[in-house]
Amino acid sequence: MSQAVLALGSNLGDRHARLRAAVRELDDVALVVSGVYETPPWGDPGQPDYLNAVLLAADPQATAHDWLDRCRALEQAAGRVRDPDRPYGPRSLDVDVVAVWADDGTPVYSDEPDLILPHPRAHLRAFVLRPWIDIQPYGRLPGHGWLTDLLSREPVAADLCDLRPRPDLPLESAQ
Repeated sequence: MSQAVLALGSNLGDRHARLRAAVRELDDVALVVSGVYETPPWGDPGQPDYLNAVLLAADPQATAHDWLDRCRALEQAAGRVRDPDRPYGPRSLDVDVVAVWADDGTPVYSDEPDLILPHPRAHLRAFVLRPWIDIQPYGRLPGHGWLTDLLSREPVAADLCDLRPRPDLPLESAQ
């Protein structure tokens, strides 16, 4: 069974509704969904704050590219427009494949231009690591180590104070 950690984010329109819709579309593979965190934009200031969450998914047939295709389809359905001049610009919905594990539990690594696994910047992003720890307290990012260790290192540790838990905005799968 292939498992994947997917990071969800939105900072345009009804952010919570977009995240809920993505979780609904992933309901057939969702194992657990984190809480929602409101975060300042990363890498491109001057845009609205994001809502971020992380989802652990499993599918006995899915390859790493299947996860990527599913993420892109979710973004497209939410009207995501990619601006090459603003790679960290605002998004109706952003869904990233953070990490994938094969059915035997071994991490999947990829250095293909369209799919780098694990995600090349996940270890630097509090808005990915903190929600992930909600659903996997003893989780490890392949190639980088324990989530708890990554959260305690700079620059991630400094970014933690900017994350605001939003328990008033639940994301739930039907499973």
